[in-house]
Amino acid sequence: MGIDMRDILDTLGNRGDLAEDQATFAFQQLFEGLLTPAQAGALLMGLRAKGETPVELACAAQAGLAKARLVSGLPTDKPILDIVGTGGDRTSSFNCSTAVSLYLAALGQRVVKHGNRAVSSSSGSADALEGLGLPLSTGPEQVAGELAKTGFVFLFAPNYHPAFAHIAPVRRELGVRTLFNLMGPLLNPARPSHQLLGVGQAAALPLMADTLARTAPGVHALVIHGFGGKDGGFDELTPFGPTTGFEVAGGKTTPFRLDPAEVGLAGFSPDDVRVNDKPAALKAIRDVLCGRANPAMQAMTALNLGAALMLATGRPLGDCMAEAKQAVAEGAARRFAGE
Repeated sequence: MGIDMRDILDTLGNRGDLAEDQATFAFQQLFEGLLTPAQAGALLMGLRAKGETPVELACAAQAGLAKARLVSGLPTDKPILDIVGTGGDRTSSFNCSTAVSLYLAALGQRVVKHGNRAVSSSSGSADALEGLGLPLSTGPEQVAGELAKTGFVFLFAPNYHPAFAHIAPVRRELGVRTLFNLMGPLLNPARPSHQLLGVGQAAALPLMADTLARTAPGVHALVIHGFGGKDGGFDELTPFGPTTGFEVAGGKTTPFRLDPAEVGLAGFSPDDVRVNDKPAALKAIRDVLCGRANPAMQAMTALNLGAALMLATGRPLGDCMAEAKQAVAEGAARRFAGE
């Protein structure tokens, strides 16, 4: 007897978890555009209501990647990094992960960043990079060459995931969080070897870490949630308090914690890294890249850069943080700011 969407929706309606074959079938149907809007909405809301499992989220990510324009031909002699967050933390912070990505490239690392325009923030990675004059239209066949030239390539999500057009109207009409709000960091078409993956909601940390271990068993990653005080946390490491999460390596997860005080990058307020609109966000990232931003933004950039360098190089955290602090203080990524 075959798998049937009615049985899948009935399982979800009874708050049951989907088996792997059910989840695979449901998401293949969704990405093929074969579900009615009512079925698609029921699937997404049923999963949200009971709470998504790593198996369900992994099947969704694998179905999405199966329909994506994947990048091939990248060199394997050095790590390919992605610095990315789920978003949704509503902190209105500057484009920290984008700045860190450009610093990594300036320090000789290879970064293939996958992202989009702003949804809940003042400025998304695509908005910031567009403002800096960097290309958003790089196609799969151009990635390897561009990476060799500059060390940094941006993959604009809509160009690589045409099948998401099937889901966009349903997501718009629902207007609430679904598992698609978590999927972006799992869908990089270049399949990076190393990821610094920020999660906006602390409760989703185990889900994201377990899912990444399932979908990318060869990846080495930190899946983290940064302290933000009474207003909630960040999808980046922050200098405001301890960062918690998981290290993912060899398909396994282990708890991770980093206190910024231990690396000399503590003592600031979340208000110090907020930006109100796109012009302010563009000025902030330019200032960060040139080493002239306020101390909190400089510290937050250095903290994430140090963690990323540790991931990429395997060197001790203290050495990587010292290199990161010096690079940010000197504005070592100013060439990406057009200066």
